Amino acid sequence: MNKKALIIGISGQDGAWLSKLLLEKKYSVIGTTRDIKDIDKSKLKNLGIHREINFFELIPQSSDDVKKIIALNNPDEIYFLSGQSSVAQSFVKPKESINSIVLAYLNILESIKDLNRDIKIYSAGSGECFGDSDKQIVNETSPFLPRSPYAVSKIAAHQLTEVYRKSYGIYACTGFLFNHESHLRPKHFVTQKIISSAIEIKQGSRNELKLGNIGISRDWGLASEYVVAMWLMLQKNQPDDFIIATGKTYSLENFIEETFNYLGLNWKDYVSYDTTLLRPYDIKSNYADPSKAKDVLNWEAKSEMGEVIKQMIDNYY
Repeated sequence: MNKKALIIGISGQDGAWLSKLLLEKKYSVIGTTRDIKDIDKSKLKNLGIHREINFFELIPQSSDDVKKIIALNNPDEIYFLSGQSSVAQSFVKPKESINSIVLAYLNILESIKDLNRDIKIYSAGSGECFGDSDKQIVNETSPFLPRSPYAVSKIAAHQLTEVYRKSYGIYACTGFLFNHESHLRPKHFVTQKIISSAIEIKQGSRNELKLGNIGISRDWGLASEYVVAMWLMLQKNQPDDFIIATGKTYSLENFIEETFNYLGLNWKDYVSYDTTLLRPYDIKSNYADPSKAKDVLNWEAKSEMGEVIKQMIDNYY
């Protein structure tokens, strides 16, 4: 029989790309939504897979809801991609960050413990957990240095992964994914804001792009490649945690310049500085070592920042 996967957070960028991958691998894919009548299927529709998924209503912060859905479907694998996904928004709504990530994940782990400990689970961690690396390359043993409520939430979830793995033998993994993008990113993410604004400027419907700190540096990869690493983590004999990144870091100014250059524009003619867009505490730079994923999972990123920008622009329409 084909494997069955439950994706909690299926309507987001990663949920859509992961669904596509699993369907190609002949999985039966189940996705959850808070409101079945009002689910955002736009990203799934963009990939042409929305009719191949079974949807169920679920409030992840409700332990009863979570246990009911897992008992009903008894999946082989669970991918927890739900919860607040914006670092900036976590400063505005810190309680939502904690509840939507930590409490929800705890409910899933408890349900697996009580119902079926053979279920494997992947939890979406983040490169934000390691904070500002100050040009030091981080790996899976590096200390956590959270700089946002979002990062604190992701660290707490990872610590639950370790506790339930060691205490109950549950196959639980955390993937510390550094920045990964695609044309499915919402516009409130800075990368998509840059891409969409540059395209609008090229078309003549916009004449300015306002940004905060463009001196930050990040490791940018392609989301469609990163979901492969998620899947690979659940295919090993023993659970483990991995940093998923390209290993190449570029400044946001580099990202802006390459975006505008690709469209035949000079970014300095259109980009202005806006102090209201600054975060209370921003990570200046991060540098990742993804060698463990290459050695153990046989996974490595094929696309770096330039290819990511090209993919986002070429598929924007």
